[in-house]
Amino acid sequence: MLALFPVFVIAQQKEILLWPNNPIAKSERVRVTDQGDHVISNIHNPSITPYIPTKAKSTGAAIIVAPGGGHRELWIDHEGHEVAKWLRDKGIAAFVLKYRLARDSNSVYTIDKEELADIQRAIRMVRSSARDWSIDTSKIGVIGFSAGGELAALAAMRFDYGNPGSGDPIDKESSRPAFQALIYPGNSGRFEVVQNAPPIFLLGGYKDRDDISRGIAETYLKYKKANVSAELHIYSSAGHGFGIRKNNKGAIAEWIERFEEWLEEINMITRE
Repeated sequence: MLALFPVFVIAQQKEILLWPNNPIAKSERVRVTDQGDHVISNIHNPSITPYIPTKAKSTGAAIIVAPGGGHRELWIDHEGHEVAKWLRDKGIAAFVLKYRLARDSNSVYTIDKEELADIQRAIRMVRSSARDWSIDTSKIGVIGFSAGGELAALAAMRFDYGNPGSGDPIDKESSRPAFQALIYPGNSGRFEVVQNAPPIFLLGGYKDRDDISRGIAETYLKYKKANVSAELHIYSSAGHGFGIRKNNKGAIAEWIERFEEWLEEINMITRE
């Protein structure tokens, strides 16, 4: 099934454009798989979709969620909205990132320029509105899946601390994530540990492609060697692209609980 929509909203949450002063009049393309997954491409107006917990339940932490799709499309459900819902229900504000795609057909975008700019802008935007959402500005991190994992890693490698002279108040904010979670990330050979790198959570499957399953282990060793806090999980029966699905079975079905435990261990949240 293929359809065109000027705005695609999978949940009742409203999207917030990252670059509202420069809208491009092109419709996104939404493909629905046989399993009911919504897969988005032709993205020219990147956005975040917020999932905000109640003030009573809020931990103060927030996470930008970057779905994967090979930089050609975004699998926005099981690597985006379902993850955000789970986090929100645990008191963690979550923002599903819809970013421009470098490998979409006829794309004029690149990973290291437009895609990176989108996730950096998302971090700055959440930080600039943190008070409105009851978010602690020192507890804003990123989680990315597959290609989104590569993007989250780049955000943790190429951050800055804002431009105090900018006329845009959002650009005055830091783009440094407080933590990074890379879930079966692609292209991990380019990942490096930079000065003041945030702690890292790495997770994937033994049955994934060698470059991914070995790559996350090699990334862990880089962080260990640099004495930067790191945690690694590799599930023996898992492959690629599991995200959060109702039909996930076995240990992999509870992977996100390990992530929540890690957030508590690095003092980003306090669980009841």
